[in-house]
Amino acid sequence: MKIGDYLLAVDDARIDPHTNLDSLLLYKTGRRVELTLSRNADGTAPRQTVLRPINTATERGLLYRDWVESRRAYVAKASNGRLGYVHMQDMGAGSLDQLYMDLDTENRGRDGVVIDIRNNNGGFVNPYAIDVFARRGYLQFTTRDFGTAPGRSVLGQRSLEKPTALVTNMHSLSDAEDFTEGYRALKLGPVIGEPTAGWIIFTSDVGLLDGSSTVRVPFTRITDANGKDMEMNPRQVDVPVKRPVGESYTGRDSQLDAAVAELLKRVGKARAE
Repeated sequence: MKIGDYLLAVDDARIDPHTNLDSLLLYKTGRRVELTLSRNADGTAPRQTVLRPINTATERGLLYRDWVESRRAYVAKASNGRLGYVHMQDMGAGSLDQLYMDLDTENRGRDGVVIDIRNNNGGFVNPYAIDVFARRGYLQFTTRDFGTAPGRSVLGQRSLEKPTALVTNMHSLSDAEDFTEGYRALKLGPVIGEPTAGWIIFTSDVGLLDGSSTVRVPFTRITDANGKDMEMNPRQVDVPVKRPVGESYTGRDSQLDAAVAELLKRVGKARAE
């Protein structure tokens, strides 16, 4: 299917001015659907194409991955190919596994990686994600007939061992803020963007007397290494950058631009040392 095609039929049901297209597509998710298309308004030279419609959740996932890849390409272009990019959608186990996959050969082949947790609504895996970026290398392995690689990675330990920069915004909350605190406390790199939300507390479900309703009740208080409450105290940034209203429609991302600039400085300093 291409933009500008004319849809003539759905599973042999012809389309005319009185057709309800939505009704033709009901209950089609996951099933084989044949469309008749034409490049011409008069329907000449018709052709058939077959597809399998997906559900809304799958569509959202595909759109999200497309956005991630567009951000990766943005960072690569802005840094002249020197920097990689990863985004964590939340702090759940699935996103941690995705982080492991996204730190692929392409990202490991860069001089540094931008970590993006904007709009991350939290979870529980922040210490595992922090470990990936906090671990430092101390050995190199060179296997016969192969190249040289960090010892940790060769032995199967999750470890990036490259300079990084972190990007946050006001919609980074809960365990994403724990991640930000850990990143800053361990001095892993600069934090760019906006202070986090200040929504840092663990809650759980408590059932009500009707037997079906629940409410979320706080049950764990979170403090930093100095014992200061993190709830209602957003994690601050090193380089404040607030995106102008409407910037996303221009194709520009000023927060990523600032992150690229800061990380390139760090990469240059690391090389000099």
